[in-house]
Amino acid sequence: MSPQPISPLKNFFAGGFGGVCLVFAGHPLDTIKVRLQTQPKPRPGESALYRGTLDCFKKTLAKEGVLGLYKGMAAPIIGVTPMFAVCFFGFGLGKKLQQKTPDDVLTYPQLFAAGMLSGVFTTAIMAPGERIKCLLQIQAASGQVKYAGPMDCVKQLYRENGVRGIYKGTALTLMRDVPASGMYFMTYEWLKYTLTPEGKSPTELSVPSVLFAGGMAGIFNWAVAIPPDVLKSRFQTAPEGKYPNGFRDVLRELIREEGIGSLYKGFTAVMLRAFPANAACFLGFELAMKFLNWMAPNL
Repeated sequence: MSPQPISPLKNFFAGGFGGVCLVFAGHPLDTIKVRLQTQPKPRPGESALYRGTLDCFKKTLAKEGVLGLYKGMAAPIIGVTPMFAVCFFGFGLGKKLQQKTPDDVLTYPQLFAAGMLSGVFTTAIMAPGERIKCLLQIQAASGQVKYAGPMDCVKQLYRENGVRGIYKGTALTLMRDVPASGMYFMTYEWLKYTLTPEGKSPTELSVPSVLFAGGMAGIFNWAVAIPPDVLKSRFQTAPEGKYPNGFRDVLRELIREEGIGSLYKGFTAVMLRAFPANAACFLGFELAMKFLNWMAPNL
């Protein structure tokens, strides 16, 4: 809970390293999540393409091998260093803006508000990265190759619809990331404070405690984020013009055809991914910060 001075350079490197750790740990289940969320509705008498998380995992592994689980990873890796740098910097800035003095201890609602600010900051990078990632992931599942890779995907989207095509789904990314980021950072700070032994500083937390706090922060983050994430995945991968009224059309279609439960498609894959991926992220961040503080204590 104790405020720490903000160092943009340290946040950049530590946040970037944490983000890379998150992608490597979590991308396979992210691929499964997107494929489950975007699979076509089966016709009468036909069975669904994937029966669930495990079935999707087995079919992807059998058809494409281990590398199939890492399809579309280049886009989040490229975007992840600046995104997590901005994310952690945004949270730090949000905390600093609410402090009257550097010694002020923030309440949990204030930490939630600081986290929400980080969600606003990251959307500019997150929205196009998510759009490219989703398109590459579902193309691999359908077998119809339209994009040769992330850069080819950007070129084609820009050629077809300009910058707007690349940023399709930005409003839904904001709807997902602003409240979810608030929950993410508030949960992590709360657990760090709760798990810190009496007389110790939260910066001295053990590795298992950091992993647990980071993993649970990921769980709470996605509990808030899944419904808008389902809408975003559908909207970003839909053919141009299918949803003229944006997410409202996606929401109406999903509830009409598949019921309210469809907003939690991919829930198992998300939750299975959330704990290890975010545990890896926060551990990477904390270790990188300790290293940077040791290397350059006055930076």
